[in-house]
Amino acid sequence: MPEVTDVSETLADPAHRRDDISREELRALALNAKAWPFQEARKVLARIGDTAPGKGHVLFETGYGPSGLPHIGTFGEVARTTMVRRAFQAMSDVPTRLVCFSDDMDGLRKVPDNIPNVEAVREHLGKPLTRVPDPFGTHESFGHHNNARLQGFLDYFGFDYEFVSATDCYASGRFDDALLTVLRHYDEVMAVMLPTLGKERQQTYSPFLPVSPKTGRVLQVPVLDRDPDAGTITFEDEDGERLTQPVTGGHAKLQWKPDWAMRWFALDVDYEMSGKDLIDSAKVGSQLVKVWGGRPPEGFHYELFLDDQGEKISKSKGNGLSVDEWLTYAPSDSLSLYMFQKPGSAKKLYFDVIPKTVDEYLTFLRKFDEQSPAERLENPVWHVHGGQPPASESGLSFSILLNLASATNTDDRAVLWGFITRYAPDAGPQQTPILDRLVGHAIRYYQDFVKPHKRYRAPSETERAALQDLRQRLDALPATAEAEEIQTEVYEAGKAHGFEKLRDWFKALYEILLGQQQGPRMGSFIALYGLAEFKTLLDRALRGEDLSGG
Repeated sequence: MPEVTDVSETLADPAHRRDDISREELRALALNAKAWPFQEARKVLARIGDTAPGKGHVLFETGYGPSGLPHIGTFGEVARTTMVRRAFQAMSDVPTRLVCFSDDMDGLRKVPDNIPNVEAVREHLGKPLTRVPDPFGTHESFGHHNNARLQGFLDYFGFDYEFVSATDCYASGRFDDALLTVLRHYDEVMAVMLPTLGKERQQTYSPFLPVSPKTGRVLQVPVLDRDPDAGTITFEDEDGERLTQPVTGGHAKLQWKPDWAMRWFALDVDYEMSGKDLIDSAKVGSQLVKVWGGRPPEGFHYELFLDDQGEKISKSKGNGLSVDEWLTYAPSDSLSLYMFQKPGSAKKLYFDVIPKTVDEYLTFLRKFDEQSPAERLENPVWHVHGGQPPASESGLSFSILLNLASATNTDDRAVLWGFITRYAPDAGPQQTPILDRLVGHAIRYYQDFVKPHKRYRAPSETERAALQDLRQRLDALPATAEAEEIQTEVYEAGKAHGFEKLRDWFKALYEILLGQQQGPRMGSFIALYGLAEFKTLLDRALRGEDLSGG
């Protein structure tokens, strides 16, 4: 896995900022920057008026349902929220916190099919996740196990966050005042919630879910009576006994929509984003917060991911990329870039997007040092790296590394490095660590996705003549010819042999020499691969040899 550096404090220390622009200069630029995290951050700034709220800080929040393992959507939400937080820090000195909240008091609705000891877990259905035994046997409960996985996941990426557990908040009394407020406004809460429910559900709905003192299960039962002064509700337990117990101290929790809103209210959350599938839920939550006398957080609704067929990605279907899969074929910084780009538009998330995203990341990184301070704030790598992206290295693209792997048909990093160091003598695994990681990713991506689909073909007569002409043109070039000189000769060979559309000439080169329909800029590729080696490749193709073996 790629090494990740925590850049959480880079904006706080002006000495870490390139060009040493002053705090005042950075603030002025941030207040006018157009990138979407700055637009979101200005909403938060307008909310507080650039003075610390009563709690002394601005609170950003993300939520997590710990019935399953962290996934790519978890990464996206925390990464995007972090980008907004960093943008806010660039324009304000008001302290900030990022809370990652786990809804671990939710009752376990079904047993996941990817865990051991399924039957042992099944008998605990309905109990809060933190009261379900850990099927892996490593933690106090299933909820604690998954919370640990979440924290390990976030720590791996270097996110700066505070973990907060719903169970802890309910049981410790942290939510008590808010729960009593909900109880006092019970009728108003029902007036908001009932129109959102079907007729049958309306008959039994209650915002409070009592926890059975006998079975420990979170009960979906009607509230038969309530006493706001005493802070209690009355309900019928699973065995039919009528019970009265407090709504505080972990004896009850809220249905998820009121629960989400109560969390905003109790913690005084200033900003939380969510998917567009939760727009209506967020509207309901905002209404509830106002009923209780609070102020709903600012927010942003991002679009959902689609698979290669244009269908919404579903964890249960498994029709999308996982974080581990992305990190197998590309560095984590490219995944952060993918999350940054057009969050308000639905995007396809499947393996084919990886090479394009990596090359876009490298391009943005290469441009950064050439840009003015104002332009840098619009550059995605400013947001990916919290204002301090690493220096660009070799200038080699991921796609050209893929094609180098394709031409050499190798899984040996040393073979690729042999070509690279001849082309770029100052490069090396130690000197250019980003490039070194890309070499490994390129080999893995080539082996898994490119090699199985390679289809070489023989040249037509016209193409054969053009290839022979290209061979002679390359013979006339010096061994030290630059990529542009080589590219010119490739163009001239195509034009000299009647290719009305030069794209057809390049497509022929890719299909005949690389066994694929798309490929690199040929001049750059030949310069990297080596003139002599490329001429040998041409000779083999002209002799009709099988190129699939490398």
